[in-house]
Amino acid sequence: MDKLESITRRIRQLRPSVLYGRVQSIRAGLIRITGLNSHASFGDRVLISLQSGTVGGEIIGLAPDHAEVLPEGDTEGLSVGADVELLYAPVIAPCDSWIGRIIDPLGQPLDGRALPHGAFPRPFRCEALPAVRRKRLGSRLPTGLAVFDTLLPLVQGQRIGLFAGSGVGKSTLLSNMAKGVQADVVVIAMIGERGRELREFVEKTLGPEGMKRAVIVTATSDRSPLIRRRCAWAAMAVAEHFRDQGRHVLLLADSITRFAEAHREIALAAGEPPSYRGFPPSVSNMIMALAERAGPGLDGSGDITGIFSVLVAGSDMEEPIADILRGTLDGHVVLDRTIAERGRFPAVDVVRSVSRSLPDAATAGENAMIGKARAALGAYAESELMIRAGLYAPGSDPQLDEAVRLFPRLDGFMTRTSPGIEASFAALEDALRLPGR
Repeated sequence: MDKLESITRRIRQLRPSVLYGRVQSIRAGLIRITGLNSHASFGDRVLISLQSGTVGGEIIGLAPDHAEVLPEGDTEGLSVGADVELLYAPVIAPCDSWIGRIIDPLGQPLDGRALPHGAFPRPFRCEALPAVRRKRLGSRLPTGLAVFDTLLPLVQGQRIGLFAGSGVGKSTLLSNMAKGVQADVVVIAMIGERGRELREFVEKTLGPEGMKRAVIVTATSDRSPLIRRRCAWAAMAVAEHFRDQGRHVLLLADSITRFAEAHREIALAAGEPPSYRGFPPSVSNMIMALAERAGPGLDGSGDITGIFSVLVAGSDMEEPIADILRGTLDGHVVLDRTIAERGRFPAVDVVRSVSRSLPDAATAGENAMIGKARAALGAYAESELMIRAGLYAPGSDPQLDEAVRLFPRLDGFMTRTSPGIEASFAALEDALRLPGR
């Protein structure tokens, strides 16, 4: 059936005629073409002829007498007068055969094997589902990690942000989520990652068991900003395909920062002025539109549970991309370098992290335990420098005294893997019980 669908799709894509334009000028990375401006639309792809082959491009500007194209790759050998073929708006056609595969943002396989395509192409960019018709957030999801099964619960259809600097365990945490969170399909967007990390992530970090239900969409750091930006849209379109089939999809996007940086390059090339710390005004809507496509589906369909990572330099949660995304999602998790450097994984700063699924995602008794743990961790964090310097005198603050006694137990609890939500809450209750009580 998949082969028949693929053939049907190819027949539908056949065109009775092909439209060509010509390269008029090449300047500052932009290619001006003539002959297509009356047929092309903003965002259409084109195929540009070079001396040694072809290179794709995207129309990022239109005028009455020309179109401006940003190329998707190296344009060495391009000359004035070269042919430019109009490919129209790009689409992607996922199907079940994509599960367990690695693809690029245009839906082409990267693992050396043929890749069937579905019968129903989807646009890369589309509107989010109507807000008034969406389901509410679903039930709590086991994650395999005690801190997320208790203090920072994840529920079906929730969208959370993972805020971290480089080298604090973000990729490892995402792979644990990919393997531990209950979902029918896991879609992973690797946006602007280093090339050597792809195989290591697939074979070592994710492993064969993780790949059995995963679709990886990747664009390495050397690819054009057009391709890197399209990586996030492609992964979302794949997730929407499986959601519309009634499946629960876990979407992991790593990282939204690189998605925004790619958009910045494109927007500046198109003439949009920088404003918000070098980012163009359109970056805010671009990020929010992407995030809104995840979440609960309509009645009778599945859900997309989204985890979006953000690279924050120096743990600056006020930097533009972190600030935009934090206000859009249903929770945020902060990974702290100081915690990572003392060897605790995951290096989650619970005090600075929030899950907006609470209090509804937990019972009254569980919320009481969560509140007590957060209060103890907050009291300890507020006075940590004084405690470590030996300036705190025990007995001067009963609440802080209890926090000091509880901290090692809670810190150890957050390193635990989780055999299940109930077992994790039992372990949390034990961590909150001081010896002799």
